[in-house]
Amino acid sequence: MANVKEIPVYLFTGFLEGGKTLFIQDTLEDKRFNAGEKTLLLVCEEGIEEYEASKFSGQNVTIKVLEDQSELNEANLQKLVTECGAERVLVEYNGMWLLQDFYDAMPEGWLPYQNMLFFDGRTFLNYNANMRQLVVDKLKDCDVCVFNRLPEGFDTMELHKIVRAISRRTDILYEYASGRLYPDEIEDPLPFDLDAPVVEIEDRDFALFYRDLTEEKEKYKGKTVRFKALCATDKKFPDQTCVLGRHIMTCCAADIQYCGLVSKLPKDVELQNSAWYMIEAEIDVRFSRLYGKKGPIFLVKNAAAAVQPEDPVATFY
Repeated sequence: MANVKEIPVYLFTGFLEGGKTLFIQDTLEDKRFNAGEKTLLLVCEEGIEEYEASKFSGQNVTIKVLEDQSELNEANLQKLVTECGAERVLVEYNGMWLLQDFYDAMPEGWLPYQNMLFFDGRTFLNYNANMRQLVVDKLKDCDVCVFNRLPEGFDTMELHKIVRAISRRTDILYEYASGRLYPDEIEDPLPFDLDAPVVEIEDRDFALFYRDLTEEKEKYKGKTVRFKALCATDKKFPDQTCVLGRHIMTCCAADIQYCGLVSKLPKDVELQNSAWYMIEAEIDVRFSRLYGKKGPIFLVKNAAAAVQPEDPVATFY
């Protein structure tokens, strides 16, 4: 709606003692960020550290604590932002709450502007082992992931692998106990050759291929790929159109879902629903009403019946 006021939202996520409060405190003390704009700071958990509002550079910051997840609803959030006339919202989000719950509760006009995730590097691997679903929930949508309090000499490769298994677009920063801050510079070559005349996607690499294609679709435009896919059809689809993809598991069996892309078939080709095929297709990037926006399209050249892979569910590992 044209009359709806747009409000940028800055999300700071992570688990207790991950460093969110200190970072937000420093941010609001910085006059380059906080020059007096009316700001609503939503605090969704009570940690050890408390905010020192008197030190904020601009004094137009209203702090509201959500003591229970039931308060995370559109009506309440709209009430809070209206009461203080906020021009922007900062959120210290509870690591035990799913991010989608916040997105579903956002009032009209609230626009996620940046999502920063904080982990205590010393305890992250334990969280990942015991609360994998919550770790994935936070990692899959963050712009920047900060691992702090790392001891000197800490091997960051395992941290890097876990993040990259979930997101290739997330920037990773490592902060050491001494205060030194370093960006992640570990290179991540793709397991397939994008310069080959036909890019061969092995079964084990489909999840990575799908994620990279959907995140960086323009670099795939014009490429020809060959991969094994499960076909999905529907009478509502346009003529000679289907969806080709695989079931993908991000972290656990509970989150397995079919992930496919719109595919255009030659006039003499008809594929069956829930059947497996070896596909050779050129990738285009264009608008599709099935997406409701611009997205990658498989322009199928050849489709041959294939046997189901030994593991029909693709993973990022």
